[in-house]
Amino acid sequence: KSLSWTAQIWATLRSAVFRCGCPLDTGMLYPRETSSREVKELNGLWKFRADMSPNRNQGFERAWYKNHLEESGPVIDMPVPASYNDITQDSTLRDFIGWAWYEREAVVPARWITDDGTRVVLRVGSAHYYSVVWVNGVKVMEHKGGHLPFEAEIGSVLRSDPTTPCRITIAVNNTLTLETLPPGMIQHMDDRSKYPEGFFVQNINFDFFNYAGIHRSVLLYTTPQAYVDDITVATDFVDSTGLVRYKVSVRGTSTFSVKVNLADKDGRSVAASSEPSGVLKVADVRLWWPYLMHENPAYLYSLEVRLVPGNDLSASEDVYALPVGIRTVNVSSSQFLINKKPFYFHGVNKHEDSDIRGKGFDWPLVVKDFSLLKWLGANSFRTSHYPYAEEVLQMCDRHGIVVIDECPGVGIKDIRSFGNASLSHHLFVMDELVRRDKNHPSVVMWSVANEPASEMPPAGFYFKTLIEHTKALDPTRPVTYVTNSNYGRDKGAPYVDVICVNSYFSWYHDPGHLDVIPIQLNTQFDNWYSLYRKPIIQSEYGADAVAGLHSDPPMMFTEEYQNEVLRSYHSAFDQKRKQYVTGELIWNFADFMTAQGITRVVGNKKGVFTRQRQPKAAAFVLKERYWTLANETG
Repeated sequence: KSLSWTAQIWATLRSAVFRCGCPLDTGMLYPRETSSREVKELNGLWKFRADMSPNRNQGFERAWYKNHLEESGPVIDMPVPASYNDITQDSTLRDFIGWAWYEREAVVPARWITDDGTRVVLRVGSAHYYSVVWVNGVKVMEHKGGHLPFEAEIGSVLRSDPTTPCRITIAVNNTLTLETLPPGMIQHMDDRSKYPEGFFVQNINFDFFNYAGIHRSVLLYTTPQAYVDDITVATDFVDSTGLVRYKVSVRGTSTFSVKVNLADKDGRSVAASSEPSGVLKVADVRLWWPYLMHENPAYLYSLEVRLVPGNDLSASEDVYALPVGIRTVNVSSSQFLINKKPFYFHGVNKHEDSDIRGKGFDWPLVVKDFSLLKWLGANSFRTSHYPYAEEVLQMCDRHGIVVIDECPGVGIKDIRSFGNASLSHHLFVMDELVRRDKNHPSVVMWSVANEPASEMPPAGFYFKTLIEHTKALDPTRPVTYVTNSNYGRDKGAPYVDVICVNSYFSWYHDPGHLDVIPIQLNTQFDNWYSLYRKPIIQSEYGADAVAGLHSDPPMMFTEEYQNEVLRSYHSAFDQKRKQYVTGELIWNFADFMTAQGITRVVGNKKGVFTRQRQPKAAAFVLKERYWTLANETG
């Protein structure tokens, strides 16, 4: 019986993966309103019901999507975007594993329906983990993965019965298996002397809560039938001349003309072309610089593409505008270079995590976090351990915050997760990630995994394939994955461009002994560099601190102990950053929720800010250091 439940859930999933196994051939441009495109947000309250049936499959067996969801049984209000886990007082919903169903009706403007020349697209920014979507009872798409957008053209469904309201049903399943990213495993407890009938748990190998639901915006947007499907830009400069290599992908017509115009911040045209691909030359270029690396950071141009179909005089033109930052990224044996100048990462690791909303996107929280980042003097962060919302990367583009863009490859610990099925899915996820984020100037490096079991024999082939694939997708950025102190046994390290190392000396190793940090950290750096001769980023370090807990002499979990750990690491960084250490990223920006366990007191407390974004003492230690580093590096 237990096997049948997992089999039922994932038989459909494997079928969908097989169908989606081909390389992506469509774009994923962020929906923007232009003179030819409209966007309608469907955020707010949706009807919600979790499938609490023993096999979690009643919704499919009884086809809940065919009628209004409330006809299937009791529904509650559920905000979108948000995780559903912390919204109610129901502990069974907080820890629910299985299918959760959402529904709402959308008012679609009549002109969208009556105009056959208008494409109507339904887009989900992110839903965790596996989603099936219906419109008026018709399945329009499936998607595997909890952190990237997916969409489908639904105009034909709407036009099949224009008098019917647009009823959208989304079923989301947060079950993780050995072939998902991140991986997980369902464990059924069959001992009836200890556990009730049907008792099971979701086992995971990552240290953050498995929040579920529709985490980012759901949108309807329009384009003409002939439309700009994708734009790819790559930038360079020679002396004072900027170079913007671009390629425009068009769908819906075989004959067309395009007008490409690059404008500066004041709207003045600086370069133009009438070709679908080419190089735009920008005189007296204003480069995109990171925050605190230049007096005028984060300069953005606007690339406007205007498509005119050539085979139908009545067809509408399509217009899309893409922000473009002109900058270069290079790596030497000991330096990370932005615009041919050494860049030193002094930043943070983050999570999309906060009270009540879980991983749900929230503009006030995003703006608050950026205010705190700039207050700290941080110039960078890593999207640990999954891709963040597109709006976050747009903020980074505008504010000059440098990003290491990480895929959801966290917790790859079981040898079965290095198999062909897992690798195929991992490659596909990197396709999706690069397709979505390739044009952001803030994104300077791809991270394909975090702390995998890289000493296992399959890891060498797995990561060699994955890294080569990612470099082929985007030759303009270096590729890494984040390892731990696995010197000499790491099978994938030879293939990365930058060594990103996590270590927690005096915390997980030799807990309470602050005096071991200098020798162990220097040994770590020397070992990695002597073997690989590549720049090193300390991608995680830190210690838990419960806000308001104090001790002198310092003891673990106090604010004083967290401060001393940071200061000891900083001293070692200063010895090596003039040589080959090119960055330091604290773990973590803010406290975040985890699964319940004896090593976690209502979540992970390694933040320098609390989960409510209030500073601990460590925030001031970090602020002093980061502003000192900024002043030293110009």
